[in-house]
Amino acid sequence: MIRFVTSLAVVGLLAACAPNAGDDASVERVAAAAYQAPGPNTLTIFTMVNNRTGAGGHTSLMVNGSQRVIFDPAGSFRDPRMAERADVLYGVTPGWLQAYKSAHARASFHVVSQEIVVTQAQAERAMQLVRANGPVAGAFCANSTTNLLRQVPGFEGIKTTFYPVKFMEQLEAMPGVTTTRYYENDEGDVIDALRAAQLAKTL
Repeated sequence: MIRFVTSLAVVGLLAACAPNAGDDASVERVAAAAYQAPGPNTLTIFTMVNNRTGAGGHTSLMVNGSQRVIFDPAGSFRDPRMAERADVLYGVTPGWLQAYKSAHARASFHVVSQEIVVTQAQAERAMQLVRANGPVAGAFCANSTTNLLRQVPGFEGIKTTFYPVKFMEQLEAMPGVTTTRYYENDEGDVIDALRAAQLAKTL
């Protein structure tokens, strides 16, 4: 039981940038994990915001195109059942998407999702960029995401920043952005990791 709980604890417990833990999934496993979500092509930027200070703790980018992935630069969300390679999470089913949010939301942080409907070409360009980017150093989550997004046609005006909330504020000024906020009232401990793991099973 202790080993089981410890393995689940690798699901993100801290809403912050951290060095990549390595152990990338094989190319074959990544290909097998691919999941294509229904609906339009979208880009969704996640910002983990401190409930007390309003400061940003982490930035990530979900691309929904030919498949749905999350570019989680220097992220802490890892689970042995999910394919991850070079800071990109593959097989982002509805259950894993909810688990990702749940693992980051707690009494001290909430998750802001900013979704933008894009063309297939924009989505595939973003997909190419996140897959080619490689692992990101700690504290460079917003910097790497803004650098990447500004290379997607239509997003050239994005300014590079190290601050997740400043990036979030740039997106707020763009037309067509749908913003939602996700809250949970827990302490972000191993029990939170267990809950996130259970959510992942629901698909």
